[in-house]
Amino acid sequence: MDLGLKNKVALVAASSAGLGRAVAEELAVEGARLVICARGHDALSATREAIQLVTGAEVLAVPADLTRQEDISSVYSAGLEQFGRIDILVTNNGGPPTGQFDSLSQEQWEQGARLTLYSAIDLIRQVLPGMKAQGWGRILNITSIAVKQPVENLMLSNSFRAALTGFARTLAGEVATLGITVNNIMPGYTRTERLEELAEQLARKEGISRAAFAARWAEEIPMGRLGEPREFAALAAFLVSERASYITGQSIAVDGGWIRSLL
Repeated sequence: MDLGLKNKVALVAASSAGLGRAVAEELAVEGARLVICARGHDALSATREAIQLVTGAEVLAVPADLTRQEDISSVYSAGLEQFGRIDILVTNNGGPPTGQFDSLSQEQWEQGARLTLYSAIDLIRQVLPGMKAQGWGRILNITSIAVKQPVENLMLSNSFRAALTGFARTLAGEVATLGITVNNIMPGYTRTERLEELAEQLARKEGISRAAFAARWAEEIPMGRLGEPREFAALAAFLVSERASYITGQSIAVDGGWIRSLL
């Protein structure tokens, strides 16, 4: 299937590792040109070189802390200078700290909002005028299965990813006639560095091994295993493609059947 992504310009946030990197790689395979960003300069450079080597895609790497508005502006400006436009935005960021309500400080709530909610809104604010002007755009937010079925001990993530979903659904209606789609993709338990860290933290609290804790997650999934980043990235590439032009305002899970709700 030709997704119509050749020479499209995609900005993929937090893309030096994990799901962000997997999405960037998949878009490059489909012929897109990339703007990637992350905080770690070395990891980001290594990702750029790896993607270019395997796919031949043109990749611009811009180090950035996405909790800082000035860094978000710098990423967008660098992409605009290099490519002249941004056609596709994939918002993404690392998850906020784990914890129940009583264990979380006001500062953690504020930082969680900046990390998980406002970083996405600020990125969208940068790219949306250009998408409106050209009459075409794709916005895809990487959220979480916690939006539809909250996960225990993830108070901050459950709260702010749900808020981002409400924002995106509302925005989708506002721009639907302008050739711009806005969707959310909800990863389940996927084999990433972030999930390994989370398993380590939660396992330590219970006094069990990380492998034992991860196996417990796998038992909850009807497919009986964790997802792979490439499986997630395949749907992401479709949702930002020309072929997905009539899909907007949706939150779609890639979770191996973990969510039990009907809708």
